[in-house]
Amino acid sequence: MLFNSFTFLIFFAVVLILHHGPFSWTSKKRNLLIASYLFYAAWNPPLVVLIWISTIIDWFVAKRLHVEERPRQRLGLLLISICTNLGILVAFKYGSFLIANFTALLNTMGIPFEAAAPNILLPVGISFYTFQTMAYSLDVYRRQSEPAHSFLDFALFVTFFPQLVAGPIVRPSYLIPQFERPPEMEAGQFSWGLFLMTFGLFLKVVVADNLVAGVSDDAFGAQATLNILDAWTGVLAFSAQIFCDFAGYSTVAIGTALCLGFHMPRNFRYPYAAIGFSDFWRRWHITLSTWLRDYLYVPLGGNRSGWRRTQINLMITMLLGGLWHGAQWTFVVWGGLHGLYLAGERIIKRGWGDRPLPMWMAGLGGFATWLLVLIAWVFFRATDFETAWRMFTAMFSFSGSGEKVLDSYQITAAWSVTVIMLTMHWTFRNQLVSSVVNRLPTWIFAGLWAAMLFLLVVSGGSDNAFIYFQF
Repeated sequence: MLFNSFTFLIFFAVVLILHHGPFSWTSKKRNLLIASYLFYAAWNPPLVVLIWISTIIDWFVAKRLHVEERPRQRLGLLLISICTNLGILVAFKYGSFLIANFTALLNTMGIPFEAAAPNILLPVGISFYTFQTMAYSLDVYRRQSEPAHSFLDFALFVTFFPQLVAGPIVRPSYLIPQFERPPEMEAGQFSWGLFLMTFGLFLKVVVADNLVAGVSDDAFGAQATLNILDAWTGVLAFSAQIFCDFAGYSTVAIGTALCLGFHMPRNFRYPYAAIGFSDFWRRWHITLSTWLRDYLYVPLGGNRSGWRRTQINLMITMLLGGLWHGAQWTFVVWGGLHGLYLAGERIIKRGWGDRPLPMWMAGLGGFATWLLVLIAWVFFRATDFETAWRMFTAMFSFSGSGEKVLDSYQITAAWSVTVIMLTMHWTFRNQLVSSVVNRLPTWIFAGLWAAMLFLLVVSGGSDNAFIYFQF
């Protein structure tokens, strides 16, 4: 079920009526759990079974981990959880990828082999709920949290529909305690949640889908080398599309949860105003970057084993982070580029020391960060290396030749959205959206809200799935 659909509006209205009705807290949680399963089953009902398997296994494993004291037995229990969750993830998300690469390897070695093409359906959002439920078992194993007292609370944590299929990736210690007792709605929380839902849908439907998605599709879908303007316009369009699409989803998820009385963590903080790549990953997909830090980078040794080992740990983390996004080598290269960016940044910081950056150097660093992020986005968007190479050839060819596929409206739309987006990011880079809105006069706030609603209506809606659903 898509947030940007009429079906979801009806679904959410029913959920709100039941949730704020005269029922016990346990009944309300059961209603939310059933609603979450229905929300997910709207894509493919049988795939709900995968969520049930992860939920049941991790519930019983965590219970045993909490009382078990013998190290070998505890490690064995943890491996049951990890192997179950990663096994499901690998089978459904990476099965075809592994078979294709194994076949290619054998053929390269001169061994004729052709595997039957597997017909594996990718469950929506499997990477998100897998990481979320794995964090539960890992936290209990590391004695950082206790198991949930109620199976209902834990099952709702795994499947809570606002963030089930595309995050934010919520830690168990953050969300499960919110399910233990009825939430106390703060003044204005419900209306603020509705505003965030409107804002998120505006970013997705109006900006991402209607203004820049077509520009990105035309540029990356061209079969010939583009001219330099069209190539850069296509990359700028995708940088705006993926931010507005994914930040839009996170904003709707946070707003939806607020309307129900729950709080979700921030997932974006003006990432295109980052100065450096460690700053970028503190601003982009925050819940994934912190998950990778706490459950992969730190267990690998983090920065505790010397400078060279730190660089290796960074690269491993980013390569696997790239692979998490999709079963394609282009995603691995995208992650590897960010690993190199982070490693290079550490080298520069090592030489510069703790001295503060002059304003001109901070500005130059921000521009360089944004430019290198754009270059990496080419691999993220390209369906294969041939497409990526064709885009790079056009982007860095100053001969003026190349095919023209974008019209003047598309170019104007993409560049206008980019300028507005960068201006907003740099203007509010250290502020909360709520603090910015609270400073506005009521009539301006109401006018902006009405304008977004109007543009959503006249845009004709959108049935395009969010980009991160594929992950």
